[in-house]
Amino acid sequence: MTCGIECIDKWLTKAFYRLGLVVAKHPGYFLLVPVFLTAICITGFQRVKFEIDPEYLFSPEQGPGKTERAIVESYFKMNYSSLFNPTRITRPGRFGRVIVIPKQSDTMLSVEIWKELRILDDIIRNASITWGPENTAYKYDDICARWIDQCFPNDILNLDYVMNDVVNGSLKLTFPIMFNPVTWDAHTFPVYFGGTETDEDGLITRVPALQLVYFITADTKAQDERGSLWEEAFLDAVGKAEDSGRFSHISTARFGSRTLDIELENNTRTVVPYFSSAFILMAVFSVVTCMMTDWVRSKPLLGLMGNVSAAMATIAAFGCAVYVGIPFIGINFVSPFLMCSIGIDDTFVMLAAWRRTPVTMDVPERLARTLSDAAVSITITSVTDIVSFCIGKFSPFPAIQIFCLYSGFAVCFIFVWHLTFFSACMAIAGYAEHSNRHSITCLKVKPVSMSDKESWLYRVFCSGGVNPKDPGNPRDNPDNAIMVWCRDSLGWALNQWYVKIMVLLVFAGYLAGALYGTTTIQEGLQRRKLSRADSYSIEFYDRDDFYFREFPYRIQVIIAGELDYWDVDVQNEIENLTKAFENSTFISSPLYTESWVRSFVNYVNRNQEELNVTIDTRETFLQTLNDLWLFKPNPFSLDVKFNDDGTKIVASRFMIQAVNISDGNMEKDMVRELRKIAHESPLNVSVFHPYFVFFDQFELVRPTSIQSMVVGGATMMLISFLFIPNVLCSLWVAFSIVSIELGVVGYMALWGVNLDTISMVNLIMCIGFSVDFTAHICYAYMSSGATRPADRVRESLYALGLPIMQGAISTVLGVSALILAGSYIFMVFFKMIFLVIVFGALHGMILLPVLLSLFGPGACGGGSRKARRPSTAADDCSKSAAQLAGGNNNGAARGPVLHTAPVAAAARLWRSGQAVPRRRVCQQAVRRQPEAGQGHGSGHVGGLE
Repeated sequence: MTCGIECIDKWLTKAFYRLGLVVAKHPGYFLLVPVFLTAICITGFQRVKFEIDPEYLFSPEQGPGKTERAIVESYFKMNYSSLFNPTRITRPGRFGRVIVIPKQSDTMLSVEIWKELRILDDIIRNASITWGPENTAYKYDDICARWIDQCFPNDILNLDYVMNDVVNGSLKLTFPIMFNPVTWDAHTFPVYFGGTETDEDGLITRVPALQLVYFITADTKAQDERGSLWEEAFLDAVGKAEDSGRFSHISTARFGSRTLDIELENNTRTVVPYFSSAFILMAVFSVVTCMMTDWVRSKPLLGLMGNVSAAMATIAAFGCAVYVGIPFIGINFVSPFLMCSIGIDDTFVMLAAWRRTPVTMDVPERLARTLSDAAVSITITSVTDIVSFCIGKFSPFPAIQIFCLYSGFAVCFIFVWHLTFFSACMAIAGYAEHSNRHSITCLKVKPVSMSDKESWLYRVFCSGGVNPKDPGNPRDNPDNAIMVWCRDSLGWALNQWYVKIMVLLVFAGYLAGALYGTTTIQEGLQRRKLSRADSYSIEFYDRDDFYFREFPYRIQVIIAGELDYWDVDVQNEIENLTKAFENSTFISSPLYTESWVRSFVNYVNRNQEELNVTIDTRETFLQTLNDLWLFKPNPFSLDVKFNDDGTKIVASRFMIQAVNISDGNMEKDMVRELRKIAHESPLNVSVFHPYFVFFDQFELVRPTSIQSMVVGGATMMLISFLFIPNVLCSLWVAFSIVSIELGVVGYMALWGVNLDTISMVNLIMCIGFSVDFTAHICYAYMSSGATRPADRVRESLYALGLPIMQGAISTVLGVSALILAGSYIFMVFFKMIFLVIVFGALHGMILLPVLLSLFGPGACGGGSRKARRPSTAADDCSKSAAQLAGGNNNGAARGPVLHTAPVAAAARLWRSGQAVPRRRVCQQAVRRQPEAGQGHGSGHVGGLE
């Protein structure tokens, strides 16, 4: 097994080595082909199809709510044109809704308010649209949903006939229903009044809020499009009236069926203006951090081209995904920020590998060694990211599937583009470096050792490179200060026993905080969070949640299948089922239940003598039911489904009323309990409300998240084991994955992030991101030629400490632009990406080196000697000799091995504690060093280990 794993490592190393040779010899092809392919893929954007339907995006594809809706619609098809009843809808349809509160008092019960309500009603009814091939004008009364031949009436407005009597106290309003003494309307107050207060006699004393609803016919696709246009006119008319100060006594908040769609689209598009600023910020950071005081080895343009490569690959990937036919969604706008960060991470790893190659080698060899050195690191991060997005593809939520598809495409393209386009850029930069050309101006310049007679400006801003006659001159081979700090300061500190104890204690505190955070997780995606903070819909959501949560949902109970409804036992079973629902804490009293069976049977039994009918047989039951109860003006006629010849009842339904449902957790519990009651019934029962389709996400988010993290974590461990040919290192990577994921879950809860479909997307991404930094360090530690764990820690930090810091900072900078969008969705992305990057970097740079030095490969084999600061003569000779060998790597490059007697002698003297004359020993070592470019090894100076 280990042999097979090592074969993967060796195969990748050889394959990337050959690729580096080819790219360096023919860089033009590898520059032009990716650019050409990007231009082709960009044309795919002309075919982009935006998907903004929240139901499709954020509800499970095969959720129970959709199955229940299919059952309802198979028996009780909606008819907006002539048989519309709002309590029996199966889909939201097209509608406009207004919640009104008083401006100057605490109750809606005043004559002035009712006058303005009539004005508001007139404004809405007179809002007109022009639609159709003949540009026909339509108002609300022309296209409204109808019962028989009347629009759905907001009959509560007829209280204006008696409002004077209500105000002076001569007429009392009885809750929940009363008849208007003037119009004889049956006012069902819970439908219209919100937050109603009553006295002990059930008389209304205060009405804080009132709602009006306007439904539009939507039986056909054309009617639905026309209704959508009217909704815009409705929202515009009410908005203008409110903003212009038309009303002195009322304040309005409006909402339409398309509001959530439109606001979700507007919300996600807010981040688009920040694309350029984020790209510029990451580009500037990349350019600055890729610069050195040596202007030949400095690589600012390569830092910029790393950004360009990632951006090109992301654009090409998105265009390709569009060509494939994948719809585009708003949260995809986050992906470019993340993808550019992933590309820049690979850029830094490749540049770090380039710096560790000897400068005297020819360019093809240097690039080949660079790619072979970075092969496993960039491959493992790309593969783990791709696999994590593949796991997201199997999520039940289309929004997550689509986002993961686009992001997965982008990671694949970035991997290929970096191995081709960016590698070609590195080759060109390498040729410029080989010719001692300035990294920005491309003019030939002198090295520092030959610039003493030049001006101060020349020495500071122009000098660099090496002297071909003296390539090992220390003045021309400066080290990267951060790489040296990672090895000599951070590496030295992490090898001290007291620092290790402190790191482990801090880690224990981190785990304790994460575990506590997991106990505080809140679930559910509040609809107001899908809108911008300045959206008109926010006020509506707040009022709706505050005033209209007492009686929020009218729930349908469907009994499918043929039953002997005339049988008393069947009637008792249905009655027992009805009472079981009414006994639920989530369902109101029988007063709010609409059951045609209960009301019909009770009516016949109470009036048996007057009616002189029986319902004991099928024929008499059906005849009496049709004659007395199912006449068309009766809404109960919509609750009984007969077979084609009308001789059997094949389905029926009754209505129950939900009560006091205050938040998403209660909605989840309500649906779960009602479905349990239905499942336990001996009848074939289903429960349904149009919003159950959305509530299903609450039921699935937690198990789906846990499943994704478990499967993803196990897969990442397997991948790490395949790419890192050491069991102990792979186990510590696996441990880090679990630790980072636990930290993200726990601290996201403490940071105010709920577990919902948006955070679930991030958790899936974090599975892949959690591998990146730890895998880099583990692979570098395992690949080190040193025998002591302390030296391995120093070398791994020297090799990859800088790119890890660069990658972490660049990613945080890239996603920081999401804060400016002012959107909950993007803020969640920022918080969770920030957490996984910070935790990942700290695990890779701090915790993992400590754990590897204590429990990693070689920890039990003589690695207990106390580490010392690397300031000895032998170390200085190691540095000088390695530089003369053609690299400024301080023993970390895969350059020539220097088996020199003076250096070995210095090592022995150093270990014995004797003083060593540095200059003499180093000079002797230099004289005896092999020719540059000869031999291959781990880059360690012989005799020092």
